[in-house]
Amino acid sequence: MNLLSSTYVFSFFTLLSRVLGYLRDILIAIFLGASVYADAFFVAFRLPNTFRRLFAEGTFNAAFIPSYVSAKTQDQMNGKKFADEVLNILILVLFLIILLVEIFTPYLVYLIAPGFFENSEKFNLAVEFTRITFPFLLFVSISSFFSGILNSNNKFAAAAAAPIILNIVLILTLLISYFFNLDFAKQLSYGVTLSGIIQLLFLTFFTRKYYKPSVEFKIKLSSKVKFFFKKLLPSILSSGVTQINILVGTIIASFEASAVSYLYYADRIYQINLAIAGIAVGTVSLPVLSKAFKQKNILKISNIQSRSIELSLLLSIPASLGLILASEQIVNALFGYGSFNIENINMTSSALKYFGYGIPAFALIKILSNFFFARNNTKTPFYISAFIVLLNILISITFFKKIGFIIIPIATSISTWIGVMIYIYFLNEKNYLLLKSYLPKNIFKIILSTILMSFLLTFALDYYSDYLDYTYKYKSVYLLIIVCFVASVYLISCYLTGVLKIRNFRTN
Repeated sequence: MNLLSSTYVFSFFTLLSRVLGYLRDILIAIFLGASVYADAFFVAFRLPNTFRRLFAEGTFNAAFIPSYVSAKTQDQMNGKKFADEVLNILILVLFLIILLVEIFTPYLVYLIAPGFFENSEKFNLAVEFTRITFPFLLFVSISSFFSGILNSNNKFAAAAAAPIILNIVLILTLLISYFFNLDFAKQLSYGVTLSGIIQLLFLTFFTRKYYKPSVEFKIKLSSKVKFFFKKLLPSILSSGVTQINILVGTIIASFEASAVSYLYYADRIYQINLAIAGIAVGTVSLPVLSKAFKQKNILKISNIQSRSIELSLLLSIPASLGLILASEQIVNALFGYGSFNIENINMTSSALKYFGYGIPAFALIKILSNFFFARNNTKTPFYISAFIVLLNILISITFFKKIGFIIIPIATSISTWIGVMIYIYFLNEKNYLLLKSYLPKNIFKIILSTILMSFLLTFALDYYSDYLDYTYKYKSVYLLIIVCFVASVYLISCYLTGVLKIRNFRTN
């Protein structure tokens, strides 16, 4: 397997999904802006969507793939039996969670958006929308199970393409609501749950070659399945620390008008790079890393670890500088239409800029946690992630009154970078960090290529400033041209310096 080509496949569909996601969010910004209805929908969507990210973007795989690979290595039937047991208990637990949430929705909304309670209209809307969207959790979590089966067999395309369905359904929902004069936010909530059903059917179809489920609910579980679920909860916090930090940020931001919407739009922009530099690289490297540990192939383990870090930084460092330098122009080009005014752009771009400082850290957390997960160690990442979340909460609450919602992206970036340093310390302590000698030299080349890209980006933004103005009709076209140009220069520079070559990323 080639790490670069597999990441490319995963990233292509992820990028397509995110582009459609941007189109969806542009339409939401046009029709809802940063209104009461937008805030209520984003809170209602935040919970199931956070779970979607937690399950679909590597967290479920972090616990499932090493256990499933281990069971399947012994015997194919043994692997199927393990998968059946996991699926059955997953369905049962998720159904009970959704039932409880549907009953106690007002209390849940109060927990995740306590600031809404003072505005009865906003609070009641959030409760109504949450009840509609929450069943999405059941369908998307089971979809993640089927994605795990596919990823275990080194098949990444269908799993990466599945989230596209959510964006297509929501775009169609917005357009239908516009033409038939329907309630945008309410119809979007129904669209979320509908997309979960379609996504599950889609993945079930593509998985049938590798696994056909047998539904049989049993209270008694095998020791392997008990071990898996024992690992699952720590891995949810460990691998999903960035998403949990975002959820924490939403809770705190609910006390400031429109802050939830500003954070949502900023989150939507930087998540595209996290999906490629962190989630894609982490997802495609975990199965081969787990197999290398089963084979006790130290040379292969060292190669996969080194190339995973290198590829992650190759994708995240330029993105970080790009978001810091061009945050205002990016937000303006993507969302500066209709109800989304200049004040909304300024607030959102400030949040995006500070998220940008943390981009490499967000990506590295995904990669470094894999080095523990592949060894079936979820406890250490759990403790590190718990510390990151607590530190984030502490910084955010301490400075929220003085600085406002902007402390949330600042706290998220600071706490995640500290988390990266802690990961490196513990990996070294346990002799888990088996890196090749070429890695520091290649990271230096990446930084040099990024500096060149940054100079060109700064010049282009200044030269075309009139065409990137809020009032200019085709600003998004000019931004796209600039981004494509500087990205091409960066990639060519990486290729010429010998960093970006396909043969470098073979895992064999």
